[in-house]
Amino acid sequence: MENELKQLIIDALDLEDISIADIDSNDALFKNGLGLDSIDALELGLAIRKKYNVKIDSDNEDVQKIFSSVSALAEYIESVRC
Repeated sequence: MENELKQLIIDALDLEDISIADIDSNDALFKNGLGLDSIDALELGLAIRKKYNVKIDSDNEDVQKIFSSVSALAEYIESVRC
């Protein structure tokens, strides 16, 4: 699931110079980690909704935790899909 998400991030955000191996599952997705911004979050949220049929509501109090890393994102998606 984590590698699938890494590829989804690369594809959805057109990160041409980054490979799956370049993304650490536990690194931050925003700021000092992968360096994503709020527009990237929206695009990624749409891609996740399309691929996994999982909506991550921006009003969710845990949204920052959910998007904190690839591993947190994978854990959330798996928990709501079951």
